[in-house]
Amino acid sequence: MVDVLAIQHVPFEDLGSLGDELGRGPFQVRTVEASMPEFESVDLLEPELVVVLGGPIGVYETVAYPFLEGEIAGLRVRLARQLPTLGICLGAQLMAAALGASVYRGDPGKEIGWSALRAGDAVEACPAIAELFAPGVQVLHWHGDTFDLPAGAAHLASSELYQNQAWSVGERILALQFHPEVTLVNLERWYVGHACELADADVDVVRLRAAARRSVPALSSAARSFFRRWLAAAIPMENSPTRARSS
Repeated sequence: MVDVLAIQHVPFEDLGSLGDELGRGPFQVRTVEASMPEFESVDLLEPELVVVLGGPIGVYETVAYPFLEGEIAGLRVRLARQLPTLGICLGAQLMAAALGASVYRGDPGKEIGWSALRAGDAVEACPAIAELFAPGVQVLHWHGDTFDLPAGAAHLASSELYQNQAWSVGERILALQFHPEVTLVNLERWYVGHACELADADVDVVRLRAAARRSVPALSSAARSFFRRWLAAAIPMENSPTRARSS
């Protein structure tokens, strides 16, 4: 089995459809809350894959949320060794910070809603992401912060409002500012959990839900293919240390 660690920042932002895809393969998933004391004892070098999920806080808010410093430090060591790591939204920002890039509030403001991605100038560095550029596929954006590209990173995607929506380093490190993993069922938790943010951003929940109902079916199909292709490239089964130990 391939050991996967999912790092959560709020319980309702989970693996979503990525969890479903992992469940179809030889993956053993455990989840840890970054803000809980047990996270301090987690060695981020041990899992064969680490997935860093989203959350409503800023990478730069380390005074208010001190655990962020330890999380960034652990990711810095893991990324230096080029171990398979996937970051989504806040996770992508934490990975950028771990590689020395600046993370900050974006001038365009909140980007919350559904829209198509635009291919970046080095999109060929991650062939799997082509699945998310398919006609009719829109992804969910839900952020107000952005980041500079880390040194040496390949620029994979942008949106109408934000230039840096995805980047990679080699085949094993991938960071996504957007959310390909969302499902209709779990988004209902997001609407409640992020109610204050939605109200402050003057986002109509009824319209956001309707857009999700139109967009999720195509995204779910594309995301499954995307996750499957990226996992196959990032973690070749024949090279898996855990698989070798168990055989």
